[in-house]
Amino acid sequence: MVITWYGHACFGISNGVRIVTDPYTPEVAKLSPVPDEADIVIMSSDDDVYHSDAASVPGSPEVLNALTIAREGGSRVAGRVRFDAIEARESIVHKAQPDFNAMYAFTVDGIRIAHMGDIGNALTAEQIDFLRGTDVLLALTGGPVTIDLADLDTVIDAVQPRIVIPMHYKIPNLPLNIFDLEAFTSRFPAEMVEVRSETALALTHDRLPERMRIVALQPLANAPEYPAPGAAPWTI
Repeated sequence: MVITWYGHACFGISNGVRIVTDPYTPEVAKLSPVPDEADIVIMSSDDDVYHSDAASVPGSPEVLNALTIAREGGSRVAGRVRFDAIEARESIVHKAQPDFNAMYAFTVDGIRIAHMGDIGNALTAEQIDFLRGTDVLLALTGGPVTIDLADLDTVIDAVQPRIVIPMHYKIPNLPLNIFDLEAFTSRFPAEMVEVRSETALALTHDRLPERMRIVALQPLANAPEYPAPGAAPWTI
């Protein structure tokens, strides 16, 4: 399986089925469009220009709204992959009209991947339970208006994912006033953190680390500043 970080909250997960998460609107996010075709696009909601521009993803993907899944039973199968979702909300402190969204999780090659959507508050016990068993956590690390970093620490301590991949933090071109990567990584011992030059991670279940590691990738959307598209992924 290969996990590619396009930028912001948008990843590609590929091994047979090609999944894209929370695609940003390129013109708004000031990031290059997703260049790769997808079979499935899953969004934490369908009304956020930074998380739901499925139309910009190449191919003819099946489009899933995780919030709808959360409200209609909590699970749905697409492309032989089961997607589970739980309702969440934007910050009730930092937003005058916080919208609803969803966190979601799915398993590829025996590896459980969870995406935190656009949640802006401390997680409830039910939401933390939803994340238990996660191998790879795609974590919101930019601070308010998404989850506070102290509350994210609580989630990570409870869930104990094998790998945490930071997302939704300040990167070049992105016009959002959010924290940079170091605001999150500096909270952990240096030996736990890998800041890679690659935009993608190749991973198999038998190579998951025994102890949690933080793996920061470079955004493919800013590829002119980083390795060119198509460069080999990093393998743990």
